[in-house]
Amino acid sequence: MNEFARITSFVRSMAKEDAGTLGELYRDAVKRGVPVIRPEARELLKTQLLLKKPKRVLEIGTAVGYSSIYMTGFLSEDAQITTLELSEERTAEARTNIKQLGKETQIQVICGDAAETLKELPDDTYEFAFVDAAKAQYIYYLPDVLRVLKPGGVIVSDNILQEGEVLESHFLVEKRNRTIHDRMREYLYVLTHDDRLETAILPVGDGMAISVVRELCKESVL
Repeated sequence: MNEFARITSFVRSMAKEDAGTLGELYRDAVKRGVPVIRPEARELLKTQLLLKKPKRVLEIGTAVGYSSIYMTGFLSEDAQITTLELSEERTAEARTNIKQLGKETQIQVICGDAAETLKELPDDTYEFAFVDAAKAQYIYYLPDVLRVLKPGGVIVSDNILQEGEVLESHFLVEKRNRTIHDRMREYLYVLTHDDRLETAILPVGDGMAISVVRELCKESVL
């Protein structure tokens, strides 16, 4: 085990486990290979929510509803989450899980391609966005994410290091992964160079980026 893997293992061992039905939901998702946020990454997400205290949250990538349900535990009771999911099957499962946990009045699940459903959301509505969907699409989501976020809003982007492949040259990555590699590289460049954003890239989980929308720069062009 290399040094980074040892650090990750140690940090993950410190993460709190979910209790009750939420914990069962998480373990079942992991067992079935459903993409859910890693324990060490969700701890970072939790702290960002507690710091920002958003009333309106946007999530891209619902899966089975775990992360949206998890986030409600660190939001006020009147906070609302809008979560977008491409798969009809997973949308149905997420809605069932959300209802089972009694969160149906706080979480709205919208089924469809996020590149399209994002366009239907109103400007300057959300204070917080959690992006955790198809990595090759992050760069295409970003203009609308910025449009719907209020100035001072926060974007948390998960799984940005592509299991370390994003560090490699284009030609050292397997052909089937090159599109994801190139688009994620572009996404990270925009996050760190667009005047509207201040971004920190962190080697937590499979990599997370924390971006703050600068209050005076929303009119800049990608």
